[in-house]
Amino acid sequence: MSQRTRQSALVRSGDEMARSRSKGTCSFCSGIYAKSAMSRHLKACPARKKEIEEDGGEVLSRGRQDIVIHLQVEGQYLPEYWLHIEVPGKATLKDLDSFLRGIWLECCGHLSNFYINGDSFASEVSMPGESGMDVPLENVVGPGMKFEYIYDFGASTELLLKVVSGRRGSTPRGSVRLMARNQPPDIRCDSCGRPAAWICCECSDEDRGRLCEECAETHECGEDMLVPQVNSPRAGMCDYWGD
Repeated sequence: MSQRTRQSALVRSGDEMARSRSKGTCSFCSGIYAKSAMSRHLKACPARKKEIEEDGGEVLSRGRQDIVIHLQVEGQYLPEYWLHIEVPGKATLKDLDSFLRGIWLECCGHLSNFYINGDSFASEVSMPGESGMDVPLENVVGPGMKFEYIYDFGASTELLLKVVSGRRGSTPRGSVRLMARNQPPDIRCDSCGRPAAWICCECSDEDRGRLCEECAETHECGEDMLVPQVNSPRAGMCDYWGD
């Protein structure tokens, strides 16, 4: 576990109440809801129900019922960053890995692993006992299950995933679908308190280096060490610039 992933703006301030105030936006109706209420909203959201019906309802057009899995994903040590997604049960862990890289993580083609019920599924198998990611999600997860994911074993970003529910039906073109995403946390400049726009990769290991546009211009480590403050648990790590 890396030092950087243990740290968050919420832990720094000691403001545990801020976690419960985390809010996100529903991708179907654009409504804003608390993190604790988003699962309930998605279950009842009229706009989501309409889209499901337009996608073919509960039964696919070819007459076969498939499972669609609702997952909540959050930073394991940065839970203010979170997603709700739907994944076809027949999609592979590799498909899920590609989605997570695209929306939250990819910077330099690092290795990644899922850890599910005591088993390891690797983007590149290199250790005894590991399996590859060409495994359908429905074969390895079940209702209420939690499992872990790590991207990059140098400057690691760890995620916690939970199976919220499942339904019969489909997603558009069989893809992973984003249903909700957290609103960007209010990260402030360490020097002046204004909204942070940049993070210094050199300073972030010491839980500092969040900078506004003005303070970034005079930061002692130089512009080459700065990456954007983006809405991702990988913000400030390696060379990550956003999705």
